[in-house]
Amino acid sequence: MKKNDCFKSYQLRTLGVAIATAIFMTGCASTPTTPAPVEQMAVSRAAVNTASSAGASEFAPIQLKSAIDKMDTAERAMGAKNYGLARQMAEQAQVDAQLAAAAARAGKAQKASDALRESNRVLRNELDRNTGQ
Repeated sequence: MKKNDCFKSYQLRTLGVAIATAIFMTGCASTPTTPAPVEQMAVSRAAVNTASSAGASEFAPIQLKSAIDKMDTAERAMGAKNYGLARQMAEQAQVDAQLAAAAARAGKAQKASDALRESNRVLRNELDRNTGQ
């Protein structure tokens, strides 16, 4: 065997070891499996239920529907073990549900304010009628 052939063989072995090492290290360095977002799912479900109970179906139906749809998508993603998507959709559902609950509270407050305003108007009219006699 010639000296040059020996050197080429050494280079090929070294290259092979380097490639094998790189493949091994890539496999070891891959991102860890995303854990199931069980807690986030529970928090998001609670937020959707709270929004629904707060009257979001009357005062913020679009936001509530968005939250419910995103929660359904999160549930399907959990079933498919696509935990990254499940977490993302559950977080978005939670935000939409919180928005819906806030809009429902604001709507109820506005409704109460309008009722008080109307009551005050009726009382003023009654007072004006009584003082005018």
